[in-house]
Amino acid sequence: MKQAIDNFSKQADTYKVSRPTYPQALYDFLLAQCPSRATAWDCGTGNGQVAVALADHFELVTASDLSGAQLAAAEHRPNIRYIESRAEHTPFPDHAFDLITVGQAAHWFDMAEFSREAKRVGKTGGHIGIFGYGLMRIDAATDALVWELYEEVLGEYWDPERRIVEGGYQELEFDFPELETPTDFAIADTWNVDRLLTFLHSWSATQKYKDAHGGEDPVNGVEARLRSLWREETKEVQFPVFLRLGTIE
Repeated sequence: MKQAIDNFSKQADTYKVSRPTYPQALYDFLLAQCPSRATAWDCGTGNGQVAVALADHFELVTASDLSGAQLAAAEHRPNIRYIESRAEHTPFPDHAFDLITVGQAAHWFDMAEFSREAKRVGKTGGHIGIFGYGLMRIDAATDALVWELYEEVLGEYWDPERRIVEGGYQELEFDFPELETPTDFAIADTWNVDRLLTFLHSWSATQKYKDAHGGEDPVNGVEARLRSLWREETKEVQFPVFLRLGTIE
């Protein structure tokens, strides 16, 4: 089995406040595939962002993650049950869930093992959706500075799994009959420069760089230039969102 990787416990609080929010259109599409909405499992829930969104539509949402620190930062709802667990081996009963979701986490899984587990705990005729988002786009000058940090400074500190995200999960093993999905989902938001810097600090590669360089912050190399570029402005930020959706047989 693939070794479990926890890259986010150290910066769980920063990760929580900096994560982009998935568009309602993504949830609407997933919900449209689910005539039965009794139970959902959000796997790799992190701080529970997707679980909270699903809780408005399902009677019970079970949300699991490997990181206890992330779960401790999650928002609680009466109909959300948080469990610390690996994705590939869970304590859930057979055929328990109408919908299984994985947001920005499937690239960390042993997908062969996880697929077997999803088939075990998913209801026949239910669905599984794995989705995520790519690198944000803002404007040419900002994008160039972000890319300098992302690739030139932090390139060697990204886990190999990051390249799977860059490919929109197309190379991930996904052993389910697939449904056609929209390709125009996007996260759209308005940020100031401090919000952008918080997001850059939340990157796992940023933390790895700091660990390798005695706490030196790699974001410092672009911060002054970003502040000079943005000043007091806010800017439109967009992240491309990708989705693969399958049926559980």
